Amino acid sequence: MNIAKLNIINFKNIKQAELNFTKKLNCLIGNNGAGKTNVIDALYYLSMCKSAFGLTDGQSVNHEEDFFLLDGQYGIDGRIENILCSFKKGSGKVFKRNNKEYEKLSDHIGIVPVVLISPSDTSLINDSGDERRRFMNSLLSQYDRIYIETLIKYNHILAERNKLLKKNGSSDFHEILDVLDMQLASFGTVIHRKRSELVDKITPVIKKYYSLLSGQKEDIDLSYKSELNDRDLYEILQNNRNKDIHMEHTTSGIHRDDIKFKISGYPIKKYGSQGQQKTFLISLKLSQFEIIAGKNGYLPILLLDDIFDKLDLERVEKLIKMVFSDDFGQIFLTDSNKVRLENLLNSFDDNYMLYTVDNGTINVMTE
Repeated sequence: MNIAKLNIINFKNIKQAELNFTKKLNCLIGNNGAGKTNVIDALYYLSMCKSAFGLTDGQSVNHEEDFFLLDGQYGIDGRIENILCSFKKGSGKVFKRNNKEYEKLSDHIGIVPVVLISPSDTSLINDSGDERRRFMNSLLSQYDRIYIETLIKYNHILAERNKLLKKNGSSDFHEILDVLDMQLASFGTVIHRKRSELVDKITPVIKKYYSLLSGQKEDIDLSYKSELNDRDLYEILQNNRNKDIHMEHTTSGIHRDDIKFKISGYPIKKYGSQGQQKTFLISLKLSQFEIIAGKNGYLPILLLDDIFDKLDLERVEKLIKMVFSDDFGQIFLTDSNKVRLENLLNSFDDNYMLYTVDNGTINVMTE
């Protein structure tokens, strides 16, 4: 799995760029705010149909324009495939694979698997359970078609249930609620099972990577928190019905699940240093990479955006040695420190390309 060419028009601060990539390492260097991360986000966009950083489609358009276009040429299982995304204000978003438009964007997820490691990953530790559920959804959706389809159905029924709860008073209110509860429980049970299996699978993998990066100085652990660990969702919904009617929304379900991150038996949010938290997050994302690769049978594209901050030199060297091995495929790496990046490249033979990024303008330094 690799992207050979990328055309960008009016995406954030990049007015126009035509880029050719090597199959192994592609580096972008420039000052903060120059546009390096925008290239990374364009690559993520073509895989996941949205920005990696919570921006709407409209917010991703260059301020002076009313549309953007991303056009990528990929090598997938020996085939050349074209992925195109265009968005115009007032018209919406169009996603095409080999000139054929998708009817549902969800059908594209997993075609071009991608894993992103960036400074924004700190939200996985510091923010609400929404971020950790989003992580599980993103990981599972890239290799499990049943999961993403079930999640879409669950969210649809959840929205219908919440809408009904706000309109309490109809004669058949409870009968309709019973039907929705059965559907929600059916979909929620599948999602819970797959998330639980994922946490069981990813825990030993993240322990492995954390040990490799840190020298096994600390013990880390993950646990899956869900009301469905102990009770059936239909039973939970029935028991909480009066509460839900009063609150006018569904207060229980897999949309409230969470993952607990611990270091030496304590919450990493409170007791982990910045370096420990950074190492944990990188290990988590590398675990995501390994699981997706194992399920899909080919290596995802790895995006490393400004990953060296808050990592000591020893952990940086271990990380670079790890991802530059044959266990990883195409890599995109951004950095603002030219000397540091050039020192890394000196030990990487010639299988790389180096780009400079300045105020949205991208130029090749080496080929």
